[in-house]
Amino acid sequence: MSQTLFITGGTRSGKSRFAEQLASSYGAPLCYLATAQPLDDEMDQRIAKHQQRRGAAWRTIEEPLHLTQSLAANDGMSNIILVDCLTLWLSNLLLLYEELGEETESRVMDDVQRLAATLRGMTTPVIIVSNEVGMGIVPDHPLGRLFRDIAGQANQIIAAAASEAWLVASGIPLRLK
Repeated sequence: MSQTLFITGGTRSGKSRFAEQLASSYGAPLCYLATAQPLDDEMDQRIAKHQQRRGAAWRTIEEPLHLTQSLAANDGMSNIILVDCLTLWLSNLLLLYEELGEETESRVMDDVQRLAATLRGMTTPVIIVSNEVGMGIVPDHPLGRLFRDIAGQANQIIAAAASEAWLVASGIPLRLK
């Protein structure tokens, strides 16, 4: 039976650190599936900080777009796979599909549904980290509002498919289910 742990929270809430602690409790080998793309110096520094914190016990896979395929390809190769993060993956997809106009949202959501189906079929436990973006101000740009809406829907779908769901606020993890 598949085991998916969904962890959400705001920016700098401690969700990644909590996810790494949970993953480490499964013991080596550990797999970190990163969706971030190092497109500027700031992101380079963030990635380096995360890598340094995790240490050498982790095998890192960088996959900004083909998350579902990467999960399936790495099933059974580690004791756990930590995906950090869903919202960066959604952002990458949104920018990839943006030229589709009105079909953009449905195309991204189709990918989210495929991800949920893949998670249900995994033999390796998976932790999915995602940002909670719906508790802040309404973005003033249409692309920002579309992203917020997609992220909210995706979080609901993945949380529903998960065996556990956690909210991290101010460094404190709260189990939702």
